[in-house]
Amino acid sequence: YNSLGYRDAKIIATKIDRKKGGDLNIKIDLDEGIQYQFGEITWKGNSKYSDALLTNILGIKKGETFNNQLLQERINFSENGRDISRLYMDDGHLFFRAVPVEKALNKNQIDVEIQVFEGAQATIGEVNIIGNNITNERVIRRELRTLPGDKFNREELIRSQRSLINMVFFNPESVSVTPKPNPQNGTVDLEYEVEEKNNDQFK
Repeated sequence: YNSLGYRDAKIIATKIDRKKGGDLNIKIDLDEGIQYQFGEITWKGNSKYSDALLTNILGIKKGETFNNQLLQERINFSENGRDISRLYMDDGHLFFRAVPVEKALNKNQIDVEIQVFEGAQATIGEVNIIGNNITNERVIRRELRTLPGDKFNREELIRSQRSLINMVFFNPESVSVTPKPNPQNGTVDLEYEVEEKNNDQFK
């Protein structure tokens, strides 16, 4: 219901009756409420990118069915890479955040103001690797696109993780990377964790 714009939908009551044969009758009383739409979407706090660019990436237009889950995905993380967070984090803004605030309700249209905190660009500090007991660390590091002193880039972080997954030495589901931000000095340490396969073969 919420994904279809019925954000006020609620279950009023439930009733369960047991029949003689052991079956159950279940009755659910719903109040769907009205269907909401997106109204005006405005931006506040952004200086690096224009309202027009952010609105284009967000890809939500006035009059579309209100869907808070879609709004959060388009701001923070979308599987197809279409989100505001990627735009900022690919350019070093690790401390970026954006908060949507409902400002007004005009009939069934909800106006939303997205409050942006861009934050400073972060530089990569230490890059640590754990879990490799056999594989030489040099072999792993040559697959990484995130180097100490580089500007933080979320896309390069994802590519580095994929490169490690594609190696034959590690269990794919075990490869992970954890950013450890240091807001005080504007850096971020990265910790890559791997788990080597049990592969006893002559090479």
